[in-house]
Amino acid sequence: MKIVLIGAGSRSFGRGQIADILQAPELRGHQVTLTLVDQDETALETMTALAERIKAHSGTDVALQSTTDRRQALPGADYVITAVARQRMPLWEQDFRVPLAYGFRHCLGENGGPGALFHALRSLELVIPICRDIEVLCPHALLLNFTNPEARVLHAIYHLTTVRAAGICHGVFSALNAISHYLERPWEELDIVSAGMNHFYYVLQIKDKATGEDLLGEVRRRILADDSGRVPPLYRKMLEIFDMVTYMSDDHIGEYVSYGAEFGGVKWHYGQEVRPVPLHEAPSSQPTLEEYASGQRPLDEWVLRRSGEITVPMICDIEFDRGNWRPAVNVLNRDLYISNLPASGVVEVPAVVDAQGIHPLKVGPLPEPVAAMIRTQFSIIELVTEAYRTRDRRLLLQALLLDPVVNSVTAAERLLDDMLTLQAEYLPSFR
Repeated sequence: MKIVLIGAGSRSFGRGQIADILQAPELRGHQVTLTLVDQDETALETMTALAERIKAHSGTDVALQSTTDRRQALPGADYVITAVARQRMPLWEQDFRVPLAYGFRHCLGENGGPGALFHALRSLELVIPICRDIEVLCPHALLLNFTNPEARVLHAIYHLTTVRAAGICHGVFSALNAISHYLERPWEELDIVSAGMNHFYYVLQIKDKATGEDLLGEVRRRILADDSGRVPPLYRKMLEIFDMVTYMSDDHIGEYVSYGAEFGGVKWHYGQEVRPVPLHEAPSSQPTLEEYASGQRPLDEWVLRRSGEITVPMICDIEFDRGNWRPAVNVLNRDLYISNLPASGVVEVPAVVDAQGIHPLKVGPLPEPVAAMIRTQFSIIELVTEAYRTRDRRLLLQALLLDPVVNSVTAAERLLDDMLTLQAEYLPSFR
């Protein structure tokens, strides 16, 4: 088995996937090769050295390779895992602050809202060329994508390439852990079904696996009764109005509605405005990956911790025909897994995974108000994919004007001009 990890230099994604693969007992003794790929040679060297140390610590026989050239890595790959970005934080800050400067009060600027348009275009400039190489060099490989905006990136992969792909995200565990907390029992004892789109899903069912008792109403009641401050204000309002048990994160769900900033404000959570600026900066006590990679610091629980993602479990489900249920996989809605959403959109639904692959489960319809909100996002996403394919600037403007927070044609036109200039080195050219 050959696994290729593209974006391995990422300090969060790369470390987590390396730790998962090299510490998975199921992968021992199966002639597994893990190839690390990143264009940043320094970051790749650090992650390769870290991987060698984790391998020695775990005693795995997984073979390690690394290269800055993905075309060298891809031939013979069975699985390709991607989480790619360039200049992530500076460009993300532009995605948030520039739309805000034009009066668009949005949330986070990552996966929804006007900032997500430019994030998506940058991601497609990286991911689609990778897919073109997969089509030629390992056409039977399964691509497991983490690159955001997940729904937008996957939509383009499905509609512009022939690559077999699925999207992975740990967001569903926010709901599962909250349900476990409020019912005071492990979520593994419950039959939970959630569905929707990435970062904007709706819990349709919570039942006791042993008795079949319906617990969804009880969970809603307990969350609404919680006055501890744990429940985010937008989340509470969505539950009150739409009965929506979802991702317990206002900045994530707030990206898809016009009123997200009403509850979360317009501070950028990763900017200086959300933390004090001391006169004298104290040295960081956080260990660096370089310290672990070089051997200056012994491996500990922090660097060896698992990612919490289901990538490696899903690979093992396929390789060993385990037929396991997985709570959320992002796939094309081709067989109407969510019956009242378009077949052309990317949905997040439960799936069973076995030797034949990923089998998304049909969950029926979403409540109409939630489906209507997601349909708007699907329309935006289709325009973005078509704009990327045709390089038609007018389609980008249409996508902006469909967004719930965009309320001015003039400001949208100026925003588009500004961002296409500011980020020109990272974007395709539009006519």
